[in-house]
Amino acid sequence: QVQLVESGGGLVQPGGSLRLSCAASGSIRSINFMGWYRQAPGQQRELVAIITTPDSTNYADSVKGRFTISRDNAKNTVLLQMNSLKPEDTAVYYCNAQIALYGSPLWYNHWGQGTQVTVSS
Repeated sequence: QVQLVESGGGLVQPGGSLRLSCAASGSIRSINFMGWYRQAPGQQRELVAIITTPDSTNYADSVKGRFTISRDNAKNTVLLQMNSLKPEDTAVYYCNAQIALYGSPLWYNHWGQGTQVTVSS
């Protein structure tokens, strides 16, 4: 029943900005963390940024100072503000969340469908 819906991807010129959003829906009791991963063609999926409950954050070295992750707990939404984008940021970006449902003490790891970000002139 849980779904992660991503939006905000697209084509942008180097130095430009994009904001990705991911909204979780379903019978959600609690969200432990939400974050963003990315995967370029022929490369391994890597962590971009993560935010935990309540508001502890961690960033990949390659995006520090350029990307900002934030969370709206009331809306079960995580945002990724991406500034000063570079061609090397081109990848499919995936939302990830660890979620517990009502009626269960177990945590489940969920993934969004992915959204394409292309940085090119």
